[in-house]
Amino acid sequence: MFTGIIRGVGRIAEQEIRDGDVRLHIDTRGVDLGTIGLGDSIAVDGVCLTATGFSATGFSADVSRETLALTTLGDRAVGARVNLEPALRAGDPLGGHLVSGHVDGMGTLLDRQADARSWRVWYRAPTDLTRYLARKGSITVDGVSLTVNGIDGDVFDVNLVPHTVDCTNLGDRAPGDRVNLEIDQVARYLERLLEVRG
Repeated sequence: MFTGIIRGVGRIAEQEIRDGDVRLHIDTRGVDLGTIGLGDSIAVDGVCLTATGFSATGFSADVSRETLALTTLGDRAVGARVNLEPALRAGDPLGGHLVSGHVDGMGTLLDRQADARSWRVWYRAPTDLTRYLARKGSITVDGVSLTVNGIDGDVFDVNLVPHTVDCTNLGDRAPGDRVNLEIDQVARYLERLLEVRG
């Protein structure tokens, strides 16, 4: 479980192909991830991965073919900057919203425009996810907890305040880039409860 509050931005240092899937080596120099141990969960661009090894410069994690196909981790090249967040621990503050690190789909950045000191950014979501989006509700984009400003069909927009641009990789993205999306868990569970009740 995560909160969507990014602890820092690392870099993909190496992609090691292993029997059809990939082992990523993430350079975390300059990022304080706290006390992460072998087997702990860490969100990389919003994707929950398991730390499988450590070095003086970072950590390693295995990425399955399923995850490579359904998230942007299959798109990221060596050198790409990635958002990092260690798993939530009991007693940690909930600064964003509850995030599982299970990506629901990939969206596409359509446009971004200056909005005072912030950026207003428009994304296209997969059609099957739009029913979960609510104005002023929460959405996770590449692991970052954001507030939905508005929705128009399959397009939603958010504001990126200067701190978010400075402390995440969202400012690196350009129109046409794909991003990982995770919907608010409350919407997912509410839908399931309503299904069961008929």
